[in-house]
Amino acid sequence: MVFINGEEYQYVNANLSDVLKELNYKKETIAVEINEEIVPKATFDETILKDGDVVEVVSFVGGG
Repeated sequence: MVFINGEEYQYVNANLSDVLKELNYKKETIAVEINEEIVPKATFDETILKDGDVVEVVSFVGGG
C-alpha cells in the first residue's frame, strides 16, 4: 500500500514517473516528496515506490 496525498493506492514496486502520469500529474508543474524527502525530477523515472511509502504531490498554480 502506498499513500499519495492521503489516499491509499496499490502502486507498490511501481515507477514514480508512471504513477504520476496515470494520476494525470504533469511533471513540469509539480514537486514530489516521498517520506518527507524531496524527490528531484531527474530521478522520477528511476524512483520505485515501496510498501508504506507516503507520497505528497504539490501542484504549482500560476496567477496574480
